[in-house]
Amino acid sequence: MYLYATQPQGLRTHCISRELTCDQQITNFDKLKNQIQMTVTSEGLRIELLETSNGTFFDSGSPSLNNDGKDLLLALSQELGKLPNNISIEGHTDAKPYNGRADYGNWELSTDRANAARRIMQENGLRGNQISQVRGYADQKLRVPSNPLEPSNRRVSLIVQYIVKDEDDDDKPVSTAGENPAPATSEKPTPAIAGEAAQPAHSE
Repeated sequence: MYLYATQPQGLRTHCISRELTCDQQITNFDKLKNQIQMTVTSEGLRIELLETSNGTFFDSGSPSLNNDGKDLLLALSQELGKLPNNISIEGHTDAKPYNGRADYGNWELSTDRANAARRIMQENGLRGNQISQVRGYADQKLRVPSNPLEPSNRRVSLIVQYIVKDEDDDDKPVSTAGENPAPATSEKPTPAIAGEAAQPAHSE
């Protein structure tokens, strides 16, 4: 399954969600499925892992993945690793200030969570050059702007970036041998060298 910019969005989401549903490695998939959302954006297919108030994929207030987060990202990496598409990973928090320590805040937490997702996915299926970006946004791109403290604002997003197919290449005419032949030319006799007399014909 390749993800092209012109591919219908239903096919994109269905193929990946079907593989996750059938994957036996995700022991708690029925519990987690409502926290996994897939949407099509201008960048590509966005897969979002949404946190709850008690934490779903990460330990609460920590950049460390819990077992459910590890299982899901492992399964996703094995499916996405089959694609030629590049992947970018984003980390997001809600607007609640981080209270862990003075020198660590939501910027660090969102970046560290995105990087933790990158690490486990590269170790379990994604190619080394498949991830194009790792971004941490803190609370600058809230999923629910009307409720900055909504738990689902805390999330990791995987973006399966489009492959833009250059259809012009298929339409360009290809010149072939014999096409547009050069105009025929008539051979001209080689001119005599100046000062050289023409030799008369000899008969024997």
